[in-house]
Amino acid sequence: MSHSNSIDVSAVEEGVAGSGKLALIRIKQWLQSPAPYLNLLGVCGFVALWYLTTEVFDLPLFNKLPGPKATFSEWVSPSPVYGISLHTHEYYQHIGISVWRVFQAFILATCLGVPIGLFMGWKKKFKDYTFPLLEVLRPIPMLAWVPLAILMWPGREASIVFLTFLGSFFATVLNTLLGVESIDESYFRAASSLGASEKQIFFKVIVPGALPFVFTGLQISMGYAWFSLVAGEMLAGEFGLGYLIWNSYTLVQYPVIIIAMITLGVIGSFSSLLIRLIGDKLMQWKVREVA
Repeated sequence: MSHSNSIDVSAVEEGVAGSGKLALIRIKQWLQSPAPYLNLLGVCGFVALWYLTTEVFDLPLFNKLPGPKATFSEWVSPSPVYGISLHTHEYYQHIGISVWRVFQAFILATCLGVPIGLFMGWKKKFKDYTFPLLEVLRPIPMLAWVPLAILMWPGREASIVFLTFLGSFFATVLNTLLGVESIDESYFRAASSLGASEKQIFFKVIVPGALPFVFTGLQISMGYAWFSLVAGEMLAGEFGLGYLIWNSYTLVQYPVIIIAMITLGVIGSFSSLLIRLIGDKLMQWKVREVA
């Protein structure tokens, strides 16, 4: 028994070490490629264009917008003019509430959307029942759901999470469905000829085969969750980054709008990166193939 346990532990350690080495190789390859430097150049170019249009040339379309100098000085100020900066508690309170809402909606959309998408791709009859309804509901904008969400759910918090969930749910279902439909038919025939049961086909063929599309869909659905959240918070929220953007507009606090927008973009990017890393961890065969 002890010998078997030592073998299992060593195998796990080798697997972890191999994953770590593979990650280091990918990072090294990325740093040696022109991609990170082009990314940085693109960001710097955007900031430079923002600076020129708002603070140097003072173009008519942009003369009411705050420039990068005014925005970043407000963002890092210990005593901000409008009360929101890296040094204020309210800034992190808005971030925390928005992140918690997106987390709830994203987990709910994943737990419902992935199984529904898998079954829609697996069972044609189930797809025939559900796909038309999905296609009718999917194009409806989030703003159109706001009155119904407020009527259906007792509190503002639940209605905001519901609106965020809707944006994430449809993207998750459709990408999971696409993943199942992209699996080569020969895998199903091979599994059936080897005597695999329906349950084995589902867990050994459909789920692994659809995983790359599932995680691509989850990255897309995370983006949908964030902009659905902002729409919900603007109209029904009391806290959060979306509420902060709208409230700052009504109070003519334009630098705070830019601060909240940049914060949304940064957090959303890190959210997608986290999903990508989890997907790489669960799909080591795909990572090795790319590497």
